[in-house]
Amino acid sequence: MKSTNFRMVNKNVEINHDHNNKSKSIDEDDLQCEEFEETPLYAAVLTYISYAILCLFGWLRDFLRQSKIEKKRGAVDPNASLGFVPLYQSYESFYTRNMYTRVRDIFNRPIASVPGPQFELTERISDDYNWTYRYTGKTVSAINLGSYNYLGFAEKTGSCAIDTINGLKSYAIANCSTRSEIGTQRYHIELEQLVAEFLGVESCIAFGMGFATNALNIPVIASKGDLILSDEMNHISLILGMRLSGACYQTFEHNDMNDLEKKLRAAIVHGHSRTNRPWKKIIIVVEGVYSMEGSICRLPQLIELKKKYKAYLYMDEAHSIGAMGKSGRGIVDYFNVNSNDVDILMGTFTKSFGSAGGYIAGKKSLIDHIRVNSHAHTYASSMSAPIVQQIISSLQLLKGPEGQKRINQLADNARYFRRKLVDMGFIIYGNKYSPVVPMLLYMPARVTRFNREMLRRGIAVVTVGFPATKLLEARVRFCLSAAHTRQMLDAALEAIDEVGTDISLRYSTRHKPQRLKDL
Repeated sequence: MKSTNFRMVNKNVEINHDHNNKSKSIDEDDLQCEEFEETPLYAAVLTYISYAILCLFGWLRDFLRQSKIEKKRGAVDPNASLGFVPLYQSYESFYTRNMYTRVRDIFNRPIASVPGPQFELTERISDDYNWTYRYTGKTVSAINLGSYNYLGFAEKTGSCAIDTINGLKSYAIANCSTRSEIGTQRYHIELEQLVAEFLGVESCIAFGMGFATNALNIPVIASKGDLILSDEMNHISLILGMRLSGACYQTFEHNDMNDLEKKLRAAIVHGHSRTNRPWKKIIIVVEGVYSMEGSICRLPQLIELKKKYKAYLYMDEAHSIGAMGKSGRGIVDYFNVNSNDVDILMGTFTKSFGSAGGYIAGKKSLIDHIRVNSHAHTYASSMSAPIVQQIISSLQLLKGPEGQKRINQLADNARYFRRKLVDMGFIIYGNKYSPVVPMLLYMPARVTRFNREMLRRGIAVVTVGFPATKLLEARVRFCLSAAHTRQMLDAALEAIDEVGTDISLRYSTRHKPQRLKDL
């Protein structure tokens, strides 16, 4: 369970700071102030009981199936009856058979419009308890609180859309080749130069897929004989990259600089656990904004530690680039540190820029090494013109008054929405400036009902539970956008207030529960 207190990392980290600059310390405390309220005991007990009951009924139904008493589609691997070796063991699909299928309607909903602040969901109905769906041909209009459209660039009108269409007319859709052969167009070079200039680094390389940017490039940077120290809340793309690299990796507690420093010190003193030889290099891997927690990495302390112990720092800014900082340059901008102090800057274009792909930025020698050795660069088809033009146009807007307006609006929306939820007595995780706002639901039945009830009220949300989260940390994850108006946010808050009252979601013991109308 999480600590009941606000985490102010400056008070916990044993690093020498300049205590003479009190105003700077106060500002840093404010920037790093995060809340992770402890799970109430009764909620934890009820959640465990809920999962226990689900498992008991699941085992009972599996017994009935094996006894031929219950016959239900999808209960048995069809390959086994055809004489093939089963693709998976029976227990591996236990959760899918007996739990996930019951609530499958709240996941993977297809949309039928631009994923803007308000969008259309395709209406679907199941006649066999979510095993299959039929589409009615109708759509459901809803306020979108689930897409990563942080700056509101997911739109079909405006200068970005016009530039994208013109790019399509000039260069068509595909290059039919890789970047290392004859797939590099002038717009690829322009994009990489723009991103490097925007981030304030020497060079940059762009890729067609954000997930692959991590998974296929960490093996280029790390290898056997290296040590990776990874935050325990890092994204699966980072974890996969570490596994593929062949390097040893250890996790440190989320945003705990004391734990990280202990592991750094032990790694240097003892070296490899089997040979005791020194590590070739040590890489610290973190995210800027953690997409499930809404928390922000402790960048100033990470930089001090990496300098102190001569380690390298890899920061994934998928959810922070464009969305954080006065100029939208991510966590580097948010803390006003030197971008050259972060050795490897990674980010994606799929969120704030309303496009697709990812990038790695840093020193020219690093980028040249990746350009030659990365499978994501050598073997993948190069990014198409419309995709790249969308990024270029949004970047150019971001550097002007329109971009500043969107950045300010997103920050205002995030603070307003989070503050209202906290004041209503819900347990909210993360940093108060983060555009990702997780609200704890705990029990599986409430996860499902909250999602369905919100959609009935015209609000589309993303709910997440076990195994995507810890057993006791099922939640709804609100993603705010600069495109959300105050009226939209108030409508969402009113719906959350109603549903939260109906199904008793005001778990907070720190903040007195209040109705929205009383705030």
